[in-house]
Amino acid sequence: MAVLVEVTRGVRVESWHMGAIAVVDAAGELVSSIGDIESPVFPRSAIKGLQALPLIESGAADHFHLPTEALSIACASHNGEEIHVDTVKAMLQACGLTEGALECGAHSPRYEKDQAILHLRGVDPTAANNNCSGKHAGFLCFSQQAGFDHHGYVKPDHPVQREVRAVLEQSTGFSLEGERGMDLCGVDGCSIPTYAVPLKNLAHAFARFGTGTDFAPERAKAAQRLRQAVAKAPYMVAGHDRFCTSIMEIFGERAFVKTGAEGVFCASLPDQGLGIALKCWDGAARASEVMMAAVIDAFLPMSEGEAVAMEDWRERKLVNWNGIKVGEIKLVDGVLSHLMQKMKA
Repeated sequence: MAVLVEVTRGVRVESWHMGAIAVVDAAGELVSSIGDIESPVFPRSAIKGLQALPLIESGAADHFHLPTEALSIACASHNGEEIHVDTVKAMLQACGLTEGALECGAHSPRYEKDQAILHLRGVDPTAANNNCSGKHAGFLCFSQQAGFDHHGYVKPDHPVQREVRAVLEQSTGFSLEGERGMDLCGVDGCSIPTYAVPLKNLAHAFARFGTGTDFAPERAKAAQRLRQAVAKAPYMVAGHDRFCTSIMEIFGERAFVKTGAEGVFCASLPDQGLGIALKCWDGAARASEVMMAAVIDAFLPMSEGEAVAMEDWRERKLVNWNGIKVGEIKLVDGVLSHLMQKMKA
């Protein structure tokens, strides 16, 4: 396994993170890679853009007059801030449901300030605070528009999840049929099925998501609409102090990025016709963010201002409780040049 990220304290390396990166073009050709990109991995929330496609393709988004913010949060792993919760509730109201229909489970907001708001109100977090509630609200809108019984929509055999799995298969070119699919199926934190897919195939899917290549016309339009939504409303896709929101605030439609649990990231660079998928093998988000920043550095041309805005993500400063810088989380020397050399080869 390749060591890609190091954590320093003073002038010494204290920890390392190993990982793998795949960069693929819309034709499915491997542009650059590091590490094992053939072993199936669970993409978790990194594929929410793909999972939201049926919301658009079914006509549900238009039928229920969902605004841009709703389409963005359908792709989100949000902080559970008040603005996120209100958007989810509005989506549910639009399709005739309440929070009780959500089957993602409840958990506290990500940050203490938002937890404190609930505490001061004397209320417990609900499923709407769940970081995946936007995706689930999108599933419920799709289910309502299609005329399905929404109960059990998180189960693998529910029509909603069958459609989502079909989108994943068609986008990645990776079969999940029969016993193979059962072997590669797990249960995500929000209770929907998650399927293990090689990084190379995931990267190809996001190259297609960014360009529409080999997508049916309606799917290509749906992907473009979702990319535009997160670019116009990037706060909804994550929130305060989050990598995905920050990157899409910097680059707009030039970069669609989405994190997943256990150190996974997927991204599209539409202008370059590239898809990216990566994983930090120990599951650390602190390393996967540095890895994704490195790939963006390597493949996305940027202005001086954009480069400056990326600095805090390129190398994360470690500070102690007194605010003193004690170290950094940064790319291992040679990784960036390796990516760029492979690109040129």
